[in-house]
Amino acid sequence: MSAESMALDVTIMGREFRVACPEDEKQALLASVRHLDKKMREIRDAGKVVGLERIAIMAALNIAHELLSSRDSGSFDTAEFKGRIKSMQDRIDQAMSEQDDLF
Repeated sequence: MSAESMALDVTIMGREFRVACPEDEKQALLASVRHLDKKMREIRDAGKVVGLERIAIMAALNIAHELLSSRDSGSFDTAEFKGRIKSMQDRIDQAMSEQDDLF
């Protein structure tokens, strides 16, 4: 860790993580942590995805889709985004339920 970086303890979904972060990016990192934590809790509270790893993957997929959609179109269509995410969640739920039957 360089002299300009600091170690920052953050909490996501009740779990503690230590992250190296340049001091001048601390506020941006904390905002990112809040955003990720909020997305993961929304997915967990919807009750369709079980397990911290699966919730994290869905949150990452949702956030990446948000970013790419806003970059590609220059604007953000919320209704379309929600529909596409719902479709992706339904497909993942179906695939995961089929996988659970294997065990």
